[in-house]
Amino acid sequence: MSQFRIQHVTRYIYEETVRDSANQIMLYPINDDYQSVVEHALTITGNPAIHTHDDYYGNKVGTFTYAQPHHEMVIHSQLTVETTEKKLPTDETPREQQWNKLKSLRSNMDLIDFFQVESFAAINEIEKIVDDERGWSCTPFETGQRLNKYIFDNFTYKKGVTTVETTIGEIWDLKSGVCQDFAHILLVLLRSVGIPSRYVSGYICPNRSGMRGEGATHAWVEVYLPNYGWIGLDPTNNCIVNEKHVKLAVGKSFSDCSPVKGTYRGTSNHIMEVGVTVTYEDGKTSGGGDLAAEPEVVTATVSNYKNSFRKHQEMQMQQ
Repeated sequence: MSQFRIQHVTRYIYEETVRDSANQIMLYPINDDYQSVVEHALTITGNPAIHTHDDYYGNKVGTFTYAQPHHEMVIHSQLTVETTEKKLPTDETPREQQWNKLKSLRSNMDLIDFFQVESFAAINEIEKIVDDERGWSCTPFETGQRLNKYIFDNFTYKKGVTTVETTIGEIWDLKSGVCQDFAHILLVLLRSVGIPSRYVSGYICPNRSGMRGEGATHAWVEVYLPNYGWIGLDPTNNCIVNEKHVKLAVGKSFSDCSPVKGTYRGTSNHIMEVGVTVTYEDGKTSGGGDLAAEPEVVTATVSNYKNSFRKHQEMQMQQ
């Protein structure tokens, strides 16, 4: 069992006074057999009441409104979570039986969204790669691992070349990006071969192992395997997800899992700063949760005719 203390701070600084900021937050870690929340505190500027509900995918979602005029808003999540190692699939069931089972699940209402492939110009090219990588002697789990490695080997991890508005086709052409981009491409590959898969947002806590995405919000993919259930694949690090990953939310894509969304009344330029700090069992830290120490920063320009605050609130610096 591992225990992590995580601080996730998001700060918005406005050029002029704004008001009536209405927001949605998905900062509540998932509780299941392999992850449990020991303690969680949320502090928000103005101390607004937070109303929570469960969404279609079972994620806990909070909503709040900060109506008073303000020049700054800070959302501070402080979390202690325990994770437990999950036994990996053994693939004892014959591969043909596993593939046939997946085919039979295409109309299952709990999985139907996770089979749907996003269409774009290069989809034929992707289908050929999927055929080459699949290998007819591979089980679904083995195929998932091969496709996970394909992303790791053929895409360059590079910050700043994409945003939340970058399309799948653009990511494919760039062959570079950050974790959310890698996850979106892997979803297309997996779904193209008939493996139901979903997007996951959260944190990676690799105990200073040098893995990409450490000390920041992170993204990966989960695939559904017959006779097993969901198992995570991290294409940014070419690894199987286990007790060093902390899950916040799941969905079809990033738009279902964005940590913060919102809008406000006012036309003003603003800056967003995001910092995540992970404290490990030995009390040492990793990341940039202290916003005074090299926070991730996004500067947003808001025109007089269009409030783009929601778009830029979705840029949660996923690494």
